[in-house]
Amino acid sequence: MKITKSVVDRLAPNTFVWDQGLIGFGVRRQLRSAFYLIRYRVGGRQRYYTIGRHGDLTPDQARREAQRLLGQIAGGVDPNAKIEAGIFGDAIERYLAHARSRLRPRSLVEVERHLCRYSAPLHSLGLSAITRRDIANVLTSYEGFTRNRVRGSLSAMFTWAVKEGLVDANPVVQTWKLAEPSRERVLADGELRAIWLALPDDDYGRIVKLLALTAQRRDEIASLQRNEIVEGMLVLPASRTKNKREHTLPLPTQALALLPKGEGQLFRFNNWAKAKARLDAAAGVSGWRHHDLRRSAASGMAELGVLPHIIEAILNHYSGHRAGVSGIYNRAKYLGEMRAALQKWADHIERVCKQ
Repeated sequence: MKITKSVVDRLAPNTFVWDQGLIGFGVRRQLRSAFYLIRYRVGGRQRYYTIGRHGDLTPDQARREAQRLLGQIAGGVDPNAKIEAGIFGDAIERYLAHARSRLRPRSLVEVERHLCRYSAPLHSLGLSAITRRDIANVLTSYEGFTRNRVRGSLSAMFTWAVKEGLVDANPVVQTWKLAEPSRERVLADGELRAIWLALPDDDYGRIVKLLALTAQRRDEIASLQRNEIVEGMLVLPASRTKNKREHTLPLPTQALALLPKGEGQLFRFNNWAKAKARLDAAAGVSGWRHHDLRRSAASGMAELGVLPHIIEAILNHYSGHRAGVSGIYNRAKYLGEMRAALQKWADHIERVCKQ
């Protein structure tokens, strides 16, 4: 397949396309943007080099640059050589290529933002020359949750750099990590009703309703694939769950009614911040996060008399009743109990929203 603008525009998140005319030239779409790249071998080792972002470059411009770079490689010049010389800004894309197979798409977008935007003062510095003071100076620009997440992304990158032999130590170690209060927000029935009734009739609205009905994680629902719906059940592969365990969840009738028709990825949505702000204004409810719907569902099911081990099964948690030796020997999936519990919870939400 030849890489064209229409091919790139149709590319699904977290997928590659390789050009059949120019071997080694490809394009990869992340959650929001697509990037042109080349794939080549040096010393028997397969390597990647990012050319640039789709939109900044046209497919023809990217192909010409790929031809130039592949010609240099044939002459013995490795475009990744300057990265290995140890400049922080040049090493970011190589680190992101490493992290891409290990992180969920949403997490990858956040890490990219932390490193490419929030850590910009470090971009021109040599990796081995960056000190704890340099890291601290970057972190002082941010507070609370944001500071800690930027710190975490930097620490993960330097841990990778140590293992790659690019630096001898991680300078993020022993910088301050701010204490964060644990979140305990449980939405009251009135708040759930206000949010539900204010949701738009679009993919964002359907995703949020499914979060409320199923108690699953946001990215698990937002990236839902048609082949993950099997005989009225949600079947998530281990690669798509936080704890890397396959998760089977019977869906209540209200949730099944929200699933759109079609194949592939069921929802096309990623503008969370703006959509959430509009929802808060329309519902008159603020100070909550999408993840609070998961906690609220778990708490609500408990109040309806659902047993703790059934709630843990719904949440795909392996703690408490499902942890330890008892969890190893008790392999019951509780599908019937989970179906009854989720249907009871969905019926409760339906009654609340009709009041």
